[in-house]
Amino acid sequence: MLLLFLQGIRELNRLIHPRAVYSIKLGRRPVADRIVEAVWGFFAAYALVFVVIMLLLLLTGLDNITAFTATAACLNNLGPGLGEVAANFGSIPDASKWLLIVAMVFGRLEVFTLLVLFTPAFWKD
Repeated sequence: MLLLFLQGIRELNRLIHPRAVYSIKLGRRPVADRIVEAVWGFFAAYALVFVVIMLLLLLTGLDNITAFTATAACLNNLGPGLGEVAANFGSIPDASKWLLIVAMVFGRLEVFTLLVLFTPAFWKD
């Protein structure tokens, strides 16, 4: 989260002074741009998976609060959510349960690991 914040500050500074060169430092050591890009990539992939699963849950008929908190609970391995899933997940439709199983797998195995499995380059010789 700190790297995301520092990168956001750096981008604001670049808007003000487009020709300046800014580096992100943790402590007194500069952080390589490759690391900052990897953090942004993970954050973007995580956010994309979160939004897609939440939208699919909304399509199954769940309300906004239930879809959001169920996605957060399963993707982050947090525990119970709010709304229909406050006590347990028994009352939600089966399609929603399958989507939340996928969310749990993404949360346990990490987002990048599963996304790599879905790329054609991974399966080529």
